[in-house]
Amino acid sequence: MEDFLTRLKALSSAEDFLHFFGVPFDPAVVNVSRLHILKRFFQYLRQQSADMPQHDEVAMFTAYRSLLVQAYSDFVRSTPAQEKVFKVFQDVGGRQHVSIDNLKASLPQRAAA
Repeated sequence: MEDFLTRLKALSSAEDFLHFFGVPFDPAVVNVSRLHILKRFFQYLRQQSADMPQHDEVAMFTAYRSLLVQAYSDFVRSTPAQEKVFKVFQDVGGRQHVSIDNLKASLPQRAAA
């Protein structure tokens, strides 16, 4: 069990996770959605944490792999903007409204010539 968790902690990129769990992937999908895939994967892990196998390394690997496949599949058939994993996409459909007055106020004042 410690071996699985130790190996899991050493992974850092979406590609690392996909390779480790043996999930075939399209590099074009991962290039666009890598952070979204990982965040969704960890969201799924948190949602399923109570039901995760605790003492069976093979069962844990299988459960984690299944959730990673699910997370990756979300972005094969959809886009990061549609999935709204990150807050920027959740706020006002990913768009921010900034008025001209706010922009002007944020500019440094020019000294009179």
